[in-house]
Amino acid sequence: MDSIHRFKVEGIAGEEIDFADFKGKKILVVNVASECGYTPQYVQLQELYETFKHKLVVVGLPSNDFGGQESGSNTSIAHFCKMRYGVSFPMTTKVHIKGPEVHPLYHWLTHKSENGVMDSEVEWNFQKYLLDKNGQLINTFLSSVSPFDELILSKIEDQPFL
Repeated sequence: MDSIHRFKVEGIAGEEIDFADFKGKKILVVNVASECGYTPQYVQLQELYETFKHKLVVVGLPSNDFGGQESGSNTSIAHFCKMRYGVSFPMTTKVHIKGPEVHPLYHWLTHKSENGVMDSEVEWNFQKYLLDKNGQLINTFLSSVSPFDELILSKIEDQPFL
């Protein structure tokens, strides 16, 4: 079955982010924005990344597709995330999450015909997609779900949700 490991995305500093490099780790893909009410989730995303870095990688994909809340350049986004929130997890260049120019990664994440698990629609900034260590989609979590919600933690820690 196809997995997220086939994707490569340009990193925010011009480097290549190859999802194949994350084989053996779970991946939390999050569409992010600097001027959103959920922007403070960067703190929790960074903490999650640091706490579980032995088995999880967080990847942020900036997008201006929701409310024009990520209007800055890649350089200004990187600076904002590093200086304001200490972000050290991988970040991509700004991408389209929806519409005719949707990034191929998000097309895969949101279509069951591609990911083999579920259809979904990205409803707003900071929606989360969790993938297992084999690059298969586990679930998606709305923006309002904290990165430290038990629904997410139980999947990272391979524990049944009680």
